[in-house]
Amino acid sequence: MDSDVIDAYCERLGPGLWAEPWNAVTNLAFVIAALVVWQRGRGVLPVQVLAVVLLAIGVGSGLWHMLAVPWTGAADVLPIVVFVLVYIHCANRYFWGLRGVKALGATLLFFPFAALVIPLAAKVPGIESSAAYMPVPLMIAGYAIALRHRLPEVARGLGIGVAILAVSLAMRMLDEPMCSAFPMGTHFAWHLLNALMLGWMAEVLRRHLAGEAGGR
Repeated sequence: MDSDVIDAYCERLGPGLWAEPWNAVTNLAFVIAALVVWQRGRGVLPVQVLAVVLLAIGVGSGLWHMLAVPWTGAADVLPIVVFVLVYIHCANRYFWGLRGVKALGATLLFFPFAALVIPLAAKVPGIESSAAYMPVPLMIAGYAIALRHRLPEVARGLGIGVAILAVSLAMRMLDEPMCSAFPMGTHFAWHLLNALMLGWMAEVLRRHLAGEAGGR
């Protein structure tokens, strides 16, 4: 294999643009989700920002699974981080009613939270390769629990998001262990479920903002 190519998934057996066909093509799910979120969120700026970032996730992940070199690894990860931070800021602003510095400060707390969770998650057998993602479901679950009385519909929506993400993460973690029995791997299912989950999270925000606008 080309020394510059990073072999990180079961499906990849060599270099080449189509060495991971399923992992590459399933990124179209993010593009479809982005288009749906954009259409449903017309006129709602926070939702449309999420749609643009969701599209970037699909493009970045597609490049990563086609080229599998360091810079495309960054293109894969960075849009996901941006989506998480934008969503947390939206949650602080629109679910909790925080403004300005308070909303920004609460958003930035994600970084120390992640710095605490990731090393602990990396010590759990089977989770190591996906440890960097563990702060996300934990934070969403925390928001869902905290909002259960204040905004029960939002809390229910966030709970559904956590459930989808849990299955999605399981598919990511099973990719290598299942490789000998399932040569195409399971990472492609991570893409499909993640696209569904991120699209759903944007829909939870859209519904909440639509409800607020309708109540005025």
